[in-house]
Amino acid sequence: MTSFELPAGYRVSTDPDRLDRAAVHRWLSEDAYWALGRPREKQERAIDNSLNFGLYEEGSGAQVGYARVVTDRATFAWLCDVFIAPEARGRGLGTALAAAVRDELAGLGLRRLLLATKDAHGVYAKVGFEPMTETEKWMVLGQQ
Repeated sequence: MTSFELPAGYRVSTDPDRLDRAAVHRWLSEDAYWALGRPREKQERAIDNSLNFGLYEEGSGAQVGYARVVTDRATFAWLCDVFIAPEARGRGLGTALAAAVRDELAGLGLRRLLLATKDAHGVYAKVGFEPMTETEKWMVLGQQ
């Protein structure tokens, strides 16, 4: 698998205390097709019960990206809520953030890491994600 370095001047942190929760909620509830209108209290619960990845500018410390992973840290993980602030897009940060998540989880021995995307297949393919080949095995409760 290809490794992706973050562009100079950026860092990823899994420290939940460092997250700009207001910005994350604003990004997702106002600009992410999958989370439009998500209430703040629901976003807070999602953050509190997940492994979170914040992407930050080193100089200012400002958060410019976010990703969330729902996982048992043993067999399964679901990558979701990946978002790069509009002003920071076009610098390869989405791909680098997805790679950072992949690399962080690699040591856990997970059987699978899933995600769903409507329009960013190319971003995730660069870090090793592929379309499911046996979709008939999978079922869902609550289609959205």
